[in-house]
Amino acid sequence: MGISTIIDRFQEYYTGVPRVFSAPGRVNLIGEHTDYNDGFVFPMAVEYSVDVAVRPRTDRQVTARSENMDDAISFSLDNNTEKRDHWGDYTAGVARMLEVEGIRLTGADLLIDSAVPIGAGLSSSAAIEVASALAFLSTVNKNMEKDALALLCQAAENKFVGMNCGIMDQFISLHGEKDHALFLDCRSLEYTQVPLPSDRVMIVICNTMVKHELGASEYNKRRAECEEGVRMLKKGHPDIRALRDVTLKEFEKNEQALPEAVRKRCRHVISEDQRVVDSLKALEKADFKRFGRLMNSSHESLKVDYEVSCPELDVMVGTANALTGCLGARMTGGGFGGCTVNLVTNDEVDDFCSQIPRRYEEATGIKPEVYISIPSQGAREVM
Repeated sequence: MGISTIIDRFQEYYTGVPRVFSAPGRVNLIGEHTDYNDGFVFPMAVEYSVDVAVRPRTDRQVTARSENMDDAISFSLDNNTEKRDHWGDYTAGVARMLEVEGIRLTGADLLIDSAVPIGAGLSSSAAIEVASALAFLSTVNKNMEKDALALLCQAAENKFVGMNCGIMDQFISLHGEKDHALFLDCRSLEYTQVPLPSDRVMIVICNTMVKHELGASEYNKRRAECEEGVRMLKKGHPDIRALRDVTLKEFEKNEQALPEAVRKRCRHVISEDQRVVDSLKALEKADFKRFGRLMNSSHESLKVDYEVSCPELDVMVGTANALTGCLGARMTGGGFGGCTVNLVTNDEVDDFCSQIPRRYEEATGIKPEVYISIPSQGAREVM
C-alpha cells in the first residue's frame, strides 16, 4: 500500500491527517539462533515494510486496526498490563514498555499495513513493534536512541508477548542501511555495515508457504536447552556467560558430559558463531563462493543439530543448490517452515527465480512465493 493510500484508508476509519512510520522486515543471511546466546548474526533489512499511520487522541484510549487482518484492537493505556493472545499484542506491548520506561503516552488511533509476509520468518512482528514504537513516540514528541528503542521493542516481545527472541530482528529493523548487510555482536551491540553489491550477487527469498505449529514452543525449548548447556559448561569454566564464550575446541573437550539434545544445540550455536565470523571475512573479500558454502553448512547444522528445519525447507534448499548460479542456500528465521535465503549470482537470478517455484511445487504440491530483495533502509518516518 502506498503512502497516499494508507492515508486515505486511515481517513475512512478515523479523522484528521496522520503521520506515517515505516519499519522493514529482515532476512538473516547467516547466524541463526545465535542472537539469544550473545553471539553474532548477519542480517539485512528487506524491501518489505510495515507502515503505521497514527494520530494522537485527547484521551488514553488506543485503537489499532490491521489492514492485513481486517481486524482492530482497542485498549486503555491505564489498563494495558497483560497480553490478549492477539496480533495487537505487538503494538500493545510496545505501548506498555514505553510507559514502563517513564514515557507517559496519550491515546492514539493507528492503522497498520504490512507488506512483510506474515508467518514467513521475515520478522513482521519486529517491524510492527518498531513502527508502532515510532508512532507512539511521535504522539508525545519524544525520541529514543536506536539501540535503546531496539532493546525496548525486544522487551515488549519477551515480557509482554511471551516470545523469548533475541535482539537481532528489532536491531536490524532500526539500523538497516541500503546496499549493506549488518554484522552484529548481540552482546555488545557493536556492528559493522558491510557492502553487499547487487551488481554481482542477489538475495533471493523463497517462501515455502508452510508454518508448522511447533514453532513458538520449540523456539523457547531450544533457548532453555542452550541455557542448560551454559550451566553445565560453567562447572569447568566459571567465566562462561553464554555459549558465545565457548570455543569449538573447548566444547569438543567437554561435550560428552552433556545430554545428547543439549550437546547438539550447543554444537550448533558454537559452530554457527564461527561461521558468522568467517562469513564476515568472506564478504569483506567479496569471496561469495565461500560465503555460500558457509550458508550451506549453516543449514545442515540447523537441520541435524538444532533440529528446527522441516521437509519443505530441506526440499527448497536442495532444489536451490541444484540450480546454476546458486552459491548457497539455508533456512532463515526460527524454523519449522517459513523461508529460505539464497545467494545467487546476478547473471543467473532470472533463471533461478523461474525454475525454483516450478521444481518446488513439483516436489511438494505447494506453490511457493519468491522475492528478490536488495538490502534496504531501516525504520523512518515517511510522511
